[in-house]
Amino acid sequence: MQVSVSEHGSPSVRGRATRAVRGAKQHLAGGSCYPARSGGSPPTAPEERKSARRETERTLVSWLAARPETAGLLGDDAAMLPPRSHHVVTVDFQIAGVHFPKGLDAAVLARRLLAVNLSDLAAMGARPVHAFLALAAPPGFAHRRFFSSLLREASRRGLTLAGGDLAAAAEVHASLNLIGERWPGARRWLRRSEARPGDAIYLGGTVGESALGLELVRRGARAGMRGVVLPRLPKLRANLDRAARRAVRRHLLPQAQLELGAWLSRRPRGAAIDVSDGVARDLHRLCAESAVGAVIEAERLPRAPGFASLAERLGLDPLALQLGGGEDYVLLFTLPEGAAPDARFGCRAVGRIESGRSVRVVDAEGRAAPLADLGWDHLAARAPGAADR
Repeated sequence: MQVSVSEHGSPSVRGRATRAVRGAKQHLAGGSCYPARSGGSPPTAPEERKSARRETERTLVSWLAARPETAGLLGDDAAMLPPRSHHVVTVDFQIAGVHFPKGLDAAVLARRLLAVNLSDLAAMGARPVHAFLALAAPPGFAHRRFFSSLLREASRRGLTLAGGDLAAAAEVHASLNLIGERWPGARRWLRRSEARPGDAIYLGGTVGESALGLELVRRGARAGMRGVVLPRLPKLRANLDRAARRAVRRHLLPQAQLELGAWLSRRPRGAAIDVSDGVARDLHRLCAESAVGAVIEAERLPRAPGFASLAERLGLDPLALQLGGGEDYVLLFTLPEGAAPDARFGCRAVGRIESGRSVRVVDAEGRAAPLADLGWDHLAARAPGAADR
């Protein structure tokens, strides 16, 4: 799902109307990529070329979801396997120069690959059970370091690596399939389609910090298992230095909210999605599946300590990072009026679900405006001046 990529595959995020986001995904069953044959691409009919020029991930997935072969399977963070939906399955890519910087420590890559997949299971209220890995890497890649890190983290989550495939490639390509089952005491799977007017909208944690970390990586920050090395920046106060290191870790080593997903699966109703592509885009997706509208308050979006000051120091718009940055991997969910998440999860109410189909944001002065569907789409046309991912 990429176009041409920069060295780090990382866009700079500027302005409220920015498209700076990362990691767009939908869960499709399989797929292959073959190198171009000599002589160029095969000819296509004019209508096929016209369709390809205007295709986006949203339009492609909508087209797939409408086909009878995929009826009822697409639209959530993982697919519920018929006939009785005892298990869910998800899959995600991590590609060097697209999803993470080339040369990333193999141990960090393994943890990142696992976390982004676990986040999809969290958004379904699923308990991880088995994993299948496809890994292609160049000569010299630290395979044993990668697998040691992956197995250690999987064991912490009760997850078993049950199989996979290995290959050689010019750059690292890793794809992980996870199978999840219901938690003990779970009443249901979490779905994007369960929001109703009057529900409160919650976020499971701070947002925008990962996008800030991505910008620091684009500017030269590096991270390994022993810590973060920051690029040469204008001298930062101690608290902003800590904020910068935390942002880089948040971007490269996200944490899935499995425990929150388990808690939500024991509630009678509510919708959920993980924030992988930005609050704005993922809220639009949830509202579309539930056929509802929503309003959120910009001032209530949770921020990490030092986040806004550091963003402004780097010339970035904090709100744009929060709404469109993505890869926060916290849960965005709804609960009926009168219900509230357990305090131990640190969630915050940020808005409410409404009738209709409009999605709006309220600024600090109380003015409401349409919330643009901000987010990166690997199949869409590139925004002028933006780096590819």
